[in-house]
Amino acid sequence: MIKELSLFNTLGKKKMPFVPINKEKVTFYSCGPTVYDYAHIGNLRYFTFVDTLRRTLEFLGYNVEHVMNITDVGHLSDDGDLGEDKMLRGVEREKKKQGKEFTVWDLAQFYTDAFIADSQKMNFLPPHQLTKATQHIQGMIDLIQSLVDQGYAYKTSKAVYFDVTKFADYTKLSGQKLDEKHVGVRDEVVVDEEKHHPADFRLWQLDQPDHAMQWDSPWGKGFPGWHIECSAMAMEYLGETLDIHTGGIDHIPVHHTNEIAQSEASTGKQFANYWLHSDFLRVDDEKMAKSKGNAYNLSDIMAKGFSALALRFFYLSAHYRTTLNFTWEALEGAQSAYENLWTQVMTARTLVAKTSYSGQKAEIIDEARLTEYVHKFTDAMLDDLNTPLAIAVLWEVIKSESTPATKIAFFEKVESVMGLSLLSAPTLYDDSFLDKATQTEVIEMVIQRDEAKAQKDYELSDTLRESITKKGFIAIDTVAGTIAIPSF
Repeated sequence: MIKELSLFNTLGKKKMPFVPINKEKVTFYSCGPTVYDYAHIGNLRYFTFVDTLRRTLEFLGYNVEHVMNITDVGHLSDDGDLGEDKMLRGVEREKKKQGKEFTVWDLAQFYTDAFIADSQKMNFLPPHQLTKATQHIQGMIDLIQSLVDQGYAYKTSKAVYFDVTKFADYTKLSGQKLDEKHVGVRDEVVVDEEKHHPADFRLWQLDQPDHAMQWDSPWGKGFPGWHIECSAMAMEYLGETLDIHTGGIDHIPVHHTNEIAQSEASTGKQFANYWLHSDFLRVDDEKMAKSKGNAYNLSDIMAKGFSALALRFFYLSAHYRTTLNFTWEALEGAQSAYENLWTQVMTARTLVAKTSYSGQKAEIIDEARLTEYVHKFTDAMLDDLNTPLAIAVLWEVIKSESTPATKIAFFEKVESVMGLSLLSAPTLYDDSFLDKATQTEVIEMVIQRDEAKAQKDYELSDTLRESITKKGFIAIDTVAGTIAIPSF
């Protein structure tokens, strides 16, 4: 049964009850990666938020249609349409690194594959549509033409621009005043003097004949602006009005403001009803930047012995709308906590499985306590995805005096929301345990150890513990006797 979910809507600047356009399907668009480099840990925090939102909606019973874009053209190094093309910058970097020819198409495919690989390690649910900008150029041209026809866009010798003065309430998302929006004044930035207003933004670039990616258009050969991509792809797959659109808070003043303007100018309809934004990740209390050497990616994290799921646990320990500070010490604490939680969940699962394997009477699940726990967890997630409180409920349950069967019944109900793979590994007693020879041998040693302890043969008991350890398991003493769980 769907319960009331409250989400902080940037558009309204407050928490609001979530009411989808169509109760049969929630339309959900999330800004995806620009595939010029590996996703860094700040990006991965945002994508963890996206995944948690998706999982929560599905946990509550919604049918979700999730679309995410791959930006493989048009994103300049400054979100305000200034600087270098990020993709071309990435090509030059790879040429120097690899010492051979490397095209922008090679770059896009390589880092798209890298993003998908990282997503799988982080246990992100794949979007229903992962859409590449370069495969949707005609849709962008059609959208721009609509804006030109309606008088919202104009052409200069350099580009086709959206005229922000023609769109009422252009800054409604950010709350800025239009006269507060300026162009950069760096010496290397070439400003188009033909622009009507400094905040007018690029829809189609025309004056870069050497750009590696070019398409024909009614205005001349060129390539799309970054902002137009999301509008065109979101509306193609999800319709003219979306339920939810997500991004980082850095997208609010420029990218998402521009998406709203061009989309709503074209259709005359509200583009998205709920705008959700995750806050920044800092590193050692500093802004993350490649020049500082602190823009770590997932490979950097794993090279130091940390797991991707420990990083996920670290992200979930803070609310998505708060600034989170990354330190190696904090990640070490998160990994220790995650391993401890995994071990305790596996211990409870193994106790339940051993009881069944031994033919003993199954433990009774305390339905009243189970319902209480599930309600506590659900209430936390209903309150704007309060993951720190939800994690506290996980600990409350696993440390409680409830039966192992009650604990596992709880985790079976809620684990899909957190995505921490706490139930993924088979216990020693499961039919899915692949190494049957080891399974039989370790189960026999567990039985022998219980017999040795009953006979107070502690020397044999210790020997059997060591033998179990050598097989890759941890022998744990419980009130129900010895259990063996896989080493983490």
